[in-house]
Amino acid sequence: MDLRGYRRPDGRVGFRNHVLILPTTICSSNVAHRISQEVPGTITVPNDSGCALLGKDHEVYARTIINTAGNPNVAATLVVGLGCEPISAERAAAEIERFGKPVRYLNIQQVGGTINTLREGVRVAQQMMAQASTLKTEPAAVADLVVGLECGGSDAASGLTANTALGAAVDRIVDEGGTAIIGETDECIGAEMLMAANAKTEAVGKRILEVVKRFEDHVRMYGADLSTGQPARGNIEAGLSTIEEKSLGCAMKIGTRPIVEVLEYSQIPGQRGPMLMDTPGYDITSITGLVAGGCQIIVFTTGLGTPVGIAVAPVIKVISNTPAYERMKDNIDINAGTILEGKETIEEVGERIYNMILEVANGQKTKAEILGENQFSVWRTTTEL
Repeated sequence: MDLRGYRRPDGRVGFRNHVLILPTTICSSNVAHRISQEVPGTITVPNDSGCALLGKDHEVYARTIINTAGNPNVAATLVVGLGCEPISAERAAAEIERFGKPVRYLNIQQVGGTINTLREGVRVAQQMMAQASTLKTEPAAVADLVVGLECGGSDAASGLTANTALGAAVDRIVDEGGTAIIGETDECIGAEMLMAANAKTEAVGKRILEVVKRFEDHVRMYGADLSTGQPARGNIEAGLSTIEEKSLGCAMKIGTRPIVEVLEYSQIPGQRGPMLMDTPGYDITSITGLVAGGCQIIVFTTGLGTPVGIAVAPVIKVISNTPAYERMKDNIDINAGTILEGKETIEEVGERIYNMILEVANGQKTKAEILGENQFSVWRTTTEL
């Protein structure tokens, strides 16, 4: 299948052509949302943070906001701030400029309140939409794909069907020069030795073990133990008994090719191939990091079903069993339960996932896009002031 996409100034390819209205803080999130409502075709993200961040959280938050605008699915960005937040709209816009795409900013306090900011924001957003509409797609390749891998609400079949079939699709993408990024560091616990053994280099393998241990140590610092909180209640009710059991199934998503890089949360990759990004197991926060890292498409496997989506990137849902698919048809794109029923092989479902990734890259809408699902949450690891 031939692919077409929008070649951005930094060389990456977008498979959507969004104008993003980006709030830098929760205080400007509603104004950004209202601007987006007034200008059809634009998107925004619901920001629940942005102020009173400490230490590393300040750095991670800034990187995530800036790199979200840098995602190649975004053609242009209007940054909307309040004016007194740590990561100001002006600073964010200056950093976003490095991606070479149009960017403007507004501060509510400087413009003179909500009404004036809405009026000016609508004007600027309309100009950006007019400019973005002139951009044309160009031939692209599977090698241009960066696919994020997520799972949530797993069951006992997840590692046998949906995750394993996704791994088969990932192998095809990687073999054609593409990139796949798996997140959810806490769901590598128990599988980290196998992942490290499959690393391309000894240094990458060592890094995988370090990142997983760092996650465990951070949780212990708060007097908690991941083994008591994972698997989550829904996972246990669905048939998973230990975090190791869950992790061994989750790790199947990354496929069988050597892991080439380990990324910090929301970091943009420096090469191509299978990768691990250090993200939490909370689906929305993990997906936010993957999208900020440049994933144009997310593939989300589930055993129970979920409506989660993010406006910046289409999210393809793959479910592990047919009964759950029948209950959650509104939200699910692919049923991998056919493997358990003997109707399809892992390879055949993997081929369906691979083909749908290409179809979505070429413009087919996912269920999450059709339903307008849009969640966004930046990872915070310290206490806010």
